[in-house]
Amino acid sequence: MKVLRVNLNCFPNVLRLLVLCGLAAAGAGVPARAQDREQNAWPFVIRQFDAAGKRVAWNAAGPFLFHQPASDGDTVSGLRPIWLQRHNALGDFRAFYFLYPLFSYTVDENTYKWSLFELVRMTDRRKGAGVPQTVFDERGEFEVFPFWFSRVTGDPEMSYRGLFPLHGTIKNKLTFERLSWTLFPLYVENEKRGAVTTSTPWPFIRVTRGAAKGFAVWPLYSVVDRPGVSRDEFFLWPLGFNAVRHARPDDEPGKGPRHNVGFLPFYARSTGPGYRDVNYLWPFFGHTDRTLPAPYRETRYLWPFLVQGRGNDRYVNRWGPFYTNSVIKGYDKTWIAWPLYRHAEWANPERGLMHRKTQFLYFVYWEEEQRSASRRDAPVATLRHVWPFYSGWDNGAGRRQFQVLSPFEVFFPGNEKVRHSWTPFVALVRHEQPAPGDERTSLLWNAVTWDRSAAEGRSEFHLGPLLGVSTQPERKRIAIGNGLFGFQRGAAGTGWRMFWLDFPAKPAQPAPSSR
Repeated sequence: MKVLRVNLNCFPNVLRLLVLCGLAAAGAGVPARAQDREQNAWPFVIRQFDAAGKRVAWNAAGPFLFHQPASDGDTVSGLRPIWLQRHNALGDFRAFYFLYPLFSYTVDENTYKWSLFELVRMTDRRKGAGVPQTVFDERGEFEVFPFWFSRVTGDPEMSYRGLFPLHGTIKNKLTFERLSWTLFPLYVENEKRGAVTTSTPWPFIRVTRGAAKGFAVWPLYSVVDRPGVSRDEFFLWPLGFNAVRHARPDDEPGKGPRHNVGFLPFYARSTGPGYRDVNYLWPFFGHTDRTLPAPYRETRYLWPFLVQGRGNDRYVNRWGPFYTNSVIKGYDKTWIAWPLYRHAEWANPERGLMHRKTQFLYFVYWEEEQRSASRRDAPVATLRHVWPFYSGWDNGAGRRQFQVLSPFEVFFPGNEKVRHSWTPFVALVRHEQPAPGDERTSLLWNAVTWDRSAAEGRSEFHLGPLLGVSTQPERKRIAIGNGLFGFQRGAAGTGWRMFWLDFPAKPAQPAPSSR
C-alpha cells in the first residue's frame, strides 16, 4: 500500500503556511479549547461565539457563505447572492430568496407566497393550515402581471379569473371594485363606489350608470354627474374643463366645495369658501388667495422658478434654481443651487422628536439627525451616507455602526434583504459598537478583525489564520497558524506550546458507589 506524501518544500513559504492553516481550520474545535470568541481560518471559515461558547455566526469564502442572527431575532444564512433563507427563533423556516429581488418565497403558520420579480405571484394556504376564519383567509391568488389574474375563495362573489387582453374580471384591485374586459380595448367595464362605466371601445366611447350618470365621446366631450358629490365635465380633453365638488360632512376647514373651470393653457380658476386660485398661461403665471383654515397668499411668475407665498401656516420664497426656502405646517425646507444642496427640519409630535436632514446632490451626501423635542441635552441620533464610500449610524447613546464601501444603503434604507444579499460584497470595512467599550471592527470580510469588551476585560485581534492575539483577565494568548502553536501566559504557566494538541478536559465522573 502506497502512502501519499506531500512535499511542502515545493510550495512557496506563504502557500505552505496557508496549507497548514487550512489543516488547522479543518480540525478546529469550539472555544472550549481556545477560549476565544472568534476562530479565524480565513478564507476557509470564520466562527464567532458568545460568552457561553455557543456559536452565534460564521462566514466562509469571504462574503459568500454565511450564517448570522437578524435584527428581529431570526437567523439568516445562505450563499450570497444566489440564495438566502430565514428561520425564526424556534428554527422554523420562514423565507427563501434566490438572486433577490428575482425570486422570493415566504411562509407563515397558515399561508405561503412566492413571487418572480413581483410580476409572477402566487399566494395560497399551506397544507395542514388551520380552519380559515373568513373567505379572505382561504383565498388562493395567482398572477402573471399584466396578463393573468385569478383568485379562488369560498365566496363566488370574491373570486375571479382574467386573461388580458382577451377576457376576464378582477375585483378590489388596481383601485377598482370591479374591472372586466373582453378583447381589450373593444369592451371594458369598471365599477367604483356604485357607479359602473362601460367603454366601447376604451377610452373613446363611455357610458356611466348607477350611483353616477354620464357619457363621453373622448376627447371631444365627457360628463359624469354623481348627485350630491361631484360633477366633472371636459371638452377637447385636456384643454377645457368644468368640475364641481360638493361639500361633504367630514370636510375640514378650507377643504369644502370647489369649482374648477378653465381652458388650458390660457386660463384656469379654482374657487371655494375662503379660497381662490387663478392661473394665466398655465402653469407659468398665477396667484392664490386663501382665508380658511388660515390666511395665505401666493404669487407665481414663470412657475416653478419664481414663487412668493406668505401666510400663517406656510411661507414660500423661491428664486429657482438658485435659492428656495419654504415652511409648510412646520416643515422647513431650503434648496440652494437645486439640486446641489437641500436642508430640511421638521417635528414629529407623535414621537416627540425633531428631525434635521441635509443632502448634497440628493444622495451623494445624505445625513439625518433625530433629537428630543423636549430635552435639548438628550442624545442626538445620526445617520450619514457618503455615497458610495461610507454609511454610518450613531444613536447618540454609545451605539454606533459604520461601513466602507456602501453603495446600496442610501437607496434601500431598512431593506434587510438587500442588506443580507448584496451589501456584504462591498463591505471592505465594518465597525459595530453595541455599547461604549464593546466594539468589533473587521476588514476584507473578516480577514482582519479587532474585538474588544471593556466590561469583560477582553480584547482579540486576528490576522486571518496567520496570527491571533487575545487578552483576557489573568490570561494572554498569541496563536500562530490558527492555533498550531503559540505563546500563552496564564495560571497554567507561561511559554510557547502546540495549541493544536490542547483538548478540553472531560468533566469528572462520580466514582461508582459500592454496595
